Amino acid sequence: MESVRLRFAGEASNDRPLAIGVHGLGRRAGGTVELIEGGNEPVRLCVDRRGVWLNVDEGGPGVHVNGRQVRRMAMLRIGDAIYVDGTELRLVSAIPVQLPPDDLPPPPSDGMPNLRVVLRGVGGRYHGRCFTLERPRLVGRSSEADIRIDDPAFADRHARLELAGDQVVLRDLGSAEGSVVNGEPVRDALLSPGDQVVFDGHHRFVVEAPQRRPRAAEARPAAPDASNDDEAAPSTAPGWRLPWLLLAAIGIAAALAALLLFGSG
Repeated sequence: MESVRLRFAGEASNDRPLAIGVHGLGRRAGGTVELIEGGNEPVRLCVDRRGVWLNVDEGGPGVHVNGRQVRRMAMLRIGDAIYVDGTELRLVSAIPVQLPPDDLPPPPSDGMPNLRVVLRGVGGRYHGRCFTLERPRLVGRSSEADIRIDDPAFADRHARLELAGDQVVLRDLGSAEGSVVNGEPVRDALLSPGDQVVFDGHHRFVVEAPQRRPRAAEARPAAPDASNDDEAAPSTAPGWRLPWLLLAAIGIAAALAALLLFGSG
């Protein structure tokens, strides 16, 4: 997680790295919110190899993430906007946003797009909705837009999103303000799974691509020789089991016939 950083509003050149551990957010004597190492502050960022969590003590200051109030805990993504008692912060990456290559990878040879790659809404009007990318998606205010943002100041044709292998290309179509990817203002970008893109300040989307499930032969580890011998036994067992079942059934039928014959006499 060494690539995760915290940015205070207006201080893009002074990002604070967030190493693995607990980082407090508290007010200094001058009243400004600062990053304080240690876990004694009522608002804390907990960083481990799985990600970043925001913890808020009961009765702590007002905390919001992407406009939603956090009362106890929230898992954070790169690009999230955090507001602590009125101070704006942003979780950013030390890795620069990728620009799309001049030559995009060709479409699949079978002509089928990668339907596993989707754009999932995590904030704004499209929160909870998913957009597949089997075809290019237009973002804008016009009625023909796939992701329509009805804001008078938003461009009719703001940007276009399209697949490039397992990644997504974001192309600006001449908008005035551009877009935000992982907390950074951009025009064009190459998005990978986990990247967050924001349109018009609060319409947030995350690129998702579930991992391919391994086939049965790949998922099951090779068994030792003894286990292989045990697994081979059932293949021969049914051949022996069937005659015994037939003989048992014949014996039961004979016993019932004898009982009926001699019992009736």
